[in-house]
Amino acid sequence: MLSERDTPIIAIATPPGRGAVGVVRLSGKQLGSFAHQLTQRGLQPRQSHLVTLKDAKQEVIDQVLAVFFPAPHSYTGEDVLELQGHGGAVVLQMLVSHCLWLAKQTQPDGGVCLPGLRMARPGEFTERAFLNHKLDLAQAEAVADLIDAQTQAAVRSAGRSLEGEFSRRVDTLAQALVHVRM
Repeated sequence: MLSERDTPIIAIATPPGRGAVGVVRLSGKQLGSFAHQLTQRGLQPRQSHLVTLKDAKQEVIDQVLAVFFPAPHSYTGEDVLELQGHGGAVVLQMLVSHCLWLAKQTQPDGGVCLPGLRMARPGEFTERAFLNHKLDLAQAEAVADLIDAQTQAAVRSAGRSLEGEFSRRVDTLAQALVHVRM
């Protein structure tokens, strides 16, 4: 059985409400075969592919841009699949439901398509980025600061922290302290 940290996760990555575009994100190990089965085509890494996704009855759910980011070159450090579709809450939920359904389908080898796929907890994509050393703790906190920013100054400050400026300053101070102590 997979540990919670190793199970693939899925979530709607855009805020609730109505919008022109909505994003469904999946992250986990070895998503490539699932992405192929979902989209019915091979996806070139980091390239957008226009794909029509259909449900189990072969009825169209939505036409999406599918982008596959293979590990370790992704936000979380794991394989990531983003589905950028129309931003209605119902269509995004249908995409998530279809992915969860497809993940449980039996394959010719007797296994399931994507064992253990589950809904992500709030902040879990960023948590995985931290655990996989894609972000340090200050950068992970900066993601939340950037999302919650209410002013341009707050956006700029969080952006600098996300790029590692705060961490570099702390590291410089820590090295200086070690040097003084020696």
